[in-house]
Amino acid sequence: MIFEPAATLFRQANNKSNIVDSQNDAPLRVNFDRQLKRLQQDVLRMGALVEKSCYLARQGLLEYDLEAAGKIRTQDKAIDALYKQIELNCVNIIALQSPVAQDLRLLSAIMQLVRDLERVGDYAKNLGDVALRLANYDNVPHMPRIRIMFDRCRALLATGLEALANLDGEMARNMSDQDDLIDADYHELYTLLTQETQVPGIVEPIVLLVLTIRHLERIADHATNVGKRVDYIVTGER
Repeated sequence: MIFEPAATLFRQANNKSNIVDSQNDAPLRVNFDRQLKRLQQDVLRMGALVEKSCYLARQGLLEYDLEAAGKIRTQDKAIDALYKQIELNCVNIIALQSPVAQDLRLLSAIMQLVRDLERVGDYAKNLGDVALRLANYDNVPHMPRIRIMFDRCRALLATGLEALANLDGEMARNMSDQDDLIDADYHELYTLLTQETQVPGIVEPIVLLVLTIRHLERIADHATNVGKRVDYIVTGER
């Protein structure tokens, strides 16, 4: 179950406190744990939607699948709605359940984590818009190199979501190495694009590609943040 090690830690801590010594408090804890599990399921569902948006953006940009690119905006509305619901549920739990310190750690990390996922969804939507505009041009330069960067970003996001699903702190900590590769991709491609001399009159494709690599770089940063949130949930250390 998602976040199970953290939930177990919280239950052990609570068992030592005076708050849950009374049998009358046991149903409250059971209800709290159920609410946490629903939150956990919603977070993973949001992660799956975000991952699908990135896939659709890749299909639109690299495979010229304009139908896929056009679906992202609808998908993003579902992501935004789920983000708002998760955030509201976290606030309600904090306000109504009076969680102890360890529970607050989990809830605060979830609220930060879903914000990162929501931003990844926004950048995927922006990439879909870029794909629709680039479809008007032939022989767009440096696409094989952008393909490599895009696939690295998707792999990094998948790693973050896997670390989240398994609460794997070690996997989350190792994500920074992947992010460094994507940063290097960004700087290399930015140099290539801004020094491009074979521009036949219209510069919009170059501008759109600069936007593309910027969006990809930001996706990687937010995916790395997901890993940092997971590590915080597991270790309690920032």
